[in-house]
Amino acid sequence: MVVENNVPLQALNTFHIVARAQQMVRIASLADAQAVLQDAHLAAQPKFVLGGGSNLVLTGDVKPLVLKVEVMGCALVQETPKAYIVEAGAGENWHDFVAWTLAQGLPGLENMALIPGTVGAAPVQNIGAYGVELQDVFDSLDALDLRSGEVFTLDAARCAFGYRDSVFKHDSGMGLKDRALILKVRFALPKVWKPVLGYADIEKMRQQEGVQTPNAQQIFDWVCRIRRAKLPDPAVVGNAGSFFKNPTVSSEQCADIIARDPKVVHYRLDNGSYKLAAGWLIDACGWRGKSVGQAGVYEKQALVLVNRGQGSQGATGGEVMTLARAIQTSVYERFGLMLETEPVVL
Repeated sequence: MVVENNVPLQALNTFHIVARAQQMVRIASLADAQAVLQDAHLAAQPKFVLGGGSNLVLTGDVKPLVLKVEVMGCALVQETPKAYIVEAGAGENWHDFVAWTLAQGLPGLENMALIPGTVGAAPVQNIGAYGVELQDVFDSLDALDLRSGEVFTLDAARCAFGYRDSVFKHDSGMGLKDRALILKVRFALPKVWKPVLGYADIEKMRQQEGVQTPNAQQIFDWVCRIRRAKLPDPAVVGNAGSFFKNPTVSSEQCADIIARDPKVVHYRLDNGSYKLAAGWLIDACGWRGKSVGQAGVYEKQALVLVNRGQGSQGATGGEVMTLARAIQTSVYERFGLMLETEPVVL
């Protein structure tokens, strides 16, 4: 175990915000994590678990001990009558892992291609895209309790998945926020695979390609093309992906909003409620392309906030959050909805 001091974090968060960690330890194995807890000084410190830094806004230097998760490895570990169980280390890049499953002939994750971040962060956020959420293909995970030092396993029910939510985002009750370090995640990929279609962008691709029944690789390729056309590459333009959650409202609320603006983009859910497109709401309030300092709203997708500068001349976390709060206020004043932010703010 090596304790690094005064570590630059600009390259370790996809917003490329300049900040430093007072101390950081890279966790490449369970033994590394246990070594931290066996050190009396380190064990007593508050801790922050860092994956790919793709869902993070740093508003200053990080005082808690940063545990940078770098547990690697991908493998088919089990076969059940209905599914193949594949396991990945929490430090694996999510998109690379999705590509690996397809290379092994194991479809099921293709709709979630090109989502930034690591495998270990995926269940925390219950990531999802184009009709598939992580909880739909989740089997179980192994994690280390940072208080007791015990390794434990959680299934989907105990992860308490919700829309961009899980037990790892809450600190009350049975919540595991700042308490658990995810080490490995397992997924149940169906033996009888069916394409998940239905989203307008995918349907448009299917018609353009003239494909009646696409295979998993085709869907993977389409999703990559769609996302690259709409979203900025974090390697080029600093961002944290979708900054706000799509709000869910009752049918009555939806009808009220439609009465005010018939063009509002909305989707009916199975339970009778409606999901509204947060990007459309932000766009309707005139925020597309606007900036606060070096923090801006992406011109091609109003749901994404970006860093318009570079290095020390780039956006600060304070500018990003000032912009986010101004957007929330505008949407609330016009539509009566308070948008929830997705990234962790530290």
